[in-house]
Amino acid sequence: MSKRFTSLALTAHPPAATRRGRGRSRRVVAPFTAVSVLVAGAALAGCGQQRDADVYTVMNSSTDESYHRWDAEAMARCGKELGVTIEQQSVPAAQVMTKALRMASSKSLPDIVQFDASEMPTFADAGGLVDLRTLGLSTDETPDGIVDFGSYEGTYYGAARSVNTLALFYNKDVLDKAGIEVPTTWAELRESAKKLTQGKQYGLALSAGGAEDGVFQFTPFMWSNGGDETDLDGPKVVEALDYWKGLLKDGSLSKSTVNWTQADVNDQFMAGNAAMMINGPWQVETLNSDTSLHWGIAPIPVPAAGDDSVGPLGGAVLTVPNTGDEARERTAGKIVACLASEKEQLTYALNSWMVPANAKAAAVWREKVPELDSLADQVAVARSRTAKLGAGWSSVSLALQSAFQSALTGQSSETALKRAQQRATSGN
Repeated sequence: MSKRFTSLALTAHPPAATRRGRGRSRRVVAPFTAVSVLVAGAALAGCGQQRDADVYTVMNSSTDESYHRWDAEAMARCGKELGVTIEQQSVPAAQVMTKALRMASSKSLPDIVQFDASEMPTFADAGGLVDLRTLGLSTDETPDGIVDFGSYEGTYYGAARSVNTLALFYNKDVLDKAGIEVPTTWAELRESAKKLTQGKQYGLALSAGGAEDGVFQFTPFMWSNGGDETDLDGPKVVEALDYWKGLLKDGSLSKSTVNWTQADVNDQFMAGNAAMMINGPWQVETLNSDTSLHWGIAPIPVPAAGDDSVGPLGGAVLTVPNTGDEARERTAGKIVACLASEKEQLTYALNSWMVPANAKAAAVWREKVPELDSLADQVAVARSRTAKLGAGWSSVSLALQSAFQSALTGQSSETALKRAQQRATSGN
């Protein structure tokens, strides 16, 4: 794994990148009422700190050395173009929201915050963000689904530089030796995983940990089966969780699945402890560090042949906090536009293995990394977790996290999800 910065905050001339699953810290979901009070207070009071007129700050989660450097280089280029200095402040992904809230309460919000897209609606709902279209940002070259990904109640608050989703990664040598074709349906995946489970090697690795990683990994099974986040105890969601339970019962999944993050899953795959895994493109850099590992990528199997493989649209968005300083907000908007430009998106995506949000950049990206072409196809039909529920997604996520822990350690899926629906509805 890449070396990580150990300080809580770093300043330089760089950018922002949330990589789902790269870190092992767990995301903290702040109560909505607390967000509303803190953010509204900051917006009404305006900008409380004295700032250097030509220095702008971006807060992100680029604590990984490579991502911090790539973002620094992008910010240096945009700073030169705009005639300003752009400083980067990086904190662990799980701390971005709480850090932003503390800064809001002390009226010291940065000029730009890169939120995980699932967290952005909470800040937007509280009136804490500026409509990027009012700052001159265009979405003409961005697919509608990705515009929606950065929007809340029809207002465009977050510009994505890249997006990602999940896919099935497999060890080519292991599958070839076993004479097994890459599975495309749930039945094929279950059968293949069972056959590939031998010795210390499990057939499949996935994250069902009690954090957003596990929820992120469950959504393609829930959505591809016709389940919905507004009806957690519905039969289609129960079937999806029962499918996970079946893999565990077969012995195809490690019992440690309930504790694993997506980074843990990747570690298991690279160590030869899993023949296949569910994961995302943020792992490619690490996978490629082992030249003896011959891996392939395919869409996540679906319940029945012909079904759509609907995965979660993941990634982060660049936002401009509502500080009350309109002049700084306009310049911050120009910085966001530069960082999210076609050229910068392509550079960032080729470094990080993510898919560019800009349609023209994505077309070039496909040509340059054909081995991930199927991932781009999945992104095209992926869904945003917050599209239906907005700020209410956090309650659903917490409820599902608890359901996984209960169902995968003995409770029936129906009982666990009935409780999850009650929790999501009540917010407790």
